[in-house]
Amino acid sequence: MSISERRQRELAQRAELIVDAARELAEEQGWDAVTTRRLADRVEYSQPVLYSHFAGKDAIVDAVAVAGIAELTVRLRAAVADAEPGREAVGRAARAYLAYAVEHPAVYQAMFTMTTGLPFATDEAPDALKESFGELSRVLRPREGQDLGSLTEVFWSALHGIAVLMASGRMRPEHQRERVAIVIDLFG
Repeated sequence: MSISERRQRELAQRAELIVDAARELAEEQGWDAVTTRRLADRVEYSQPVLYSHFAGKDAIVDAVAVAGIAELTVRLRAAVADAEPGREAVGRAARAYLAYAVEHPAVYQAMFTMTTGLPFATDEAPDALKESFGELSRVLRPREGQDLGSLTEVFWSALHGIAVLMASGRMRPEHQRERVAIVIDLFG
């Protein structure tokens, strides 16, 4: 391994350490607690080292979002691996998506509710975003004349709405199973 390759690996590991620390701090105390000073203390590097990897907190949040979306993609892929598109696959995807949002609330905020510099729904979108959208698309069967991309956006919107409203205590928790059944009826 060359010195250059080793240096690149070390830089990537340090960036991952910073992202992991931001994620942990946000999950423990909320995003307001995530500052470059606190992150620098947590990872035992100076603030300038953080800035050598990320332009600031917003860039770190974006990196947390991309990592979370990649994790969600893995979870969706595993949930629907052996299911044909339709009711079963829609149900599995919906449950996996909603479970991820509940298990990782701060990461989910970074992914889909905080202001971001990530280019969603464009050719410039990071691969993780495209792959996650693809996993949601894969479970759907569009009706004649329906655009799969638009159908996927509405499916995603329904799941996102449920996730956000549940997290904010605006929906009855005991009716989650019924909501998922409705999503299956609508999209499966």
